[in-house]
Amino acid sequence: MRLVLIGPPGAGKGTQAARLAEAYSVPAISTGDIFRANVKGETALGKRAQEYMSVGALVPDEVTNAMVKDRLGHDDLDAGFLLDGYPRNPEQAVELDGMLAELGVALDAVLEITAGTEEVTKRLLNRARLEGRVDDTEDVIRKRLEVYVESTTPVTAFYDGRGILVRVDGIGDVDHVTSRILAALDAR
Repeated sequence: MRLVLIGPPGAGKGTQAARLAEAYSVPAISTGDIFRANVKGETALGKRAQEYMSVGALVPDEVTNAMVKDRLGHDDLDAGFLLDGYPRNPEQAVELDGMLAELGVALDAVLEITAGTEEVTKRLLNRARLEGRVDDTEDVIRKRLEVYVESTTPVTAFYDGRGILVRVDGIGDVDHVTSRILAALDAR
């Protein structure tokens, strides 16, 4: 299984990624993990990314693309992967297609875990309270969700147009959501 996970903050992507990785016996990879590994390893790409991250700027696509390409070339991904947090825009989606073509593989599906704004706002406010994230106010969370929708809509449209987008409702009991996802992916 070669799968991309997409969904708003608070939709349960991290939880479901771990469950799907186990179900399909493939590694779950987040761009956050890739960034942290490169920064910690003090790679040339990690140093470039750190320059942007240290001032709160977005890491440019060229650096992100290079990190993802490097990670996709590792042997542990021969049987597949779950990629979370990439691609974030249509340009990255095209770049990912090129990377996979070079490896002689393609995506099996792009899973969009959907969740309504009110539900994810409630989840994120609760997580902020539990984890002491004082900067995660309702206004900040709603803005993050708006940015997510603006940036992700073209990506989901790109994959929907290719017939590989699978949408699954992420609201409900974690086990039930996992069952819905597995059923939807197996039906492909």
